[in-house]
Amino acid sequence: MGKKIIGYIKMQLKGGSANPGPPIAPILGSKGLSQHMMNFCKDFNAKTKDKAGQVLPVVITVYDDKTIEFVVKNEVSSVSILKAVKKDKGSSVPNRDKIGQLSKVDLERIAREKMQDLNAYDLEGAKKIIAGTARNLGVTIEQ
Repeated sequence: MGKKIIGYIKMQLKGGSANPGPPIAPILGSKGLSQHMMNFCKDFNAKTKDKAGQVLPVVITVYDDKTIEFVVKNEVSSVSILKAVKKDKGSSVPNRDKIGQLSKVDLERIAREKMQDLNAYDLEGAKKIIAGTARNLGVTIEQ
């Protein structure tokens, strides 16, 4: 029989730069997982050394015997969109003030990269999700 899962911890960390301080220490420490902090940081940095500086979502699975496993997902969609339009942040009023335009090629590229992390059955569904995120940032999609 497999180990029983008692919970999940979700974080967003910069690739290749996890250290046993904030924000990791308070999160793992509050769950009684301080003993795994160094190994988690070392393993995370090894897995993400090629993605240094990118903001990556991490899902940590916590088991009943206080062991952990983690999965690193692809870069956050909003960050990928902002990089494609060469902006630092989204619009404060996205329905009125537009900050840029995303090409269909970039939309498809981002959707393909994020496909495994999205709740979509096919590429068209993934493109709709990414397009919605772009609209919320004040980015238009070229026709």
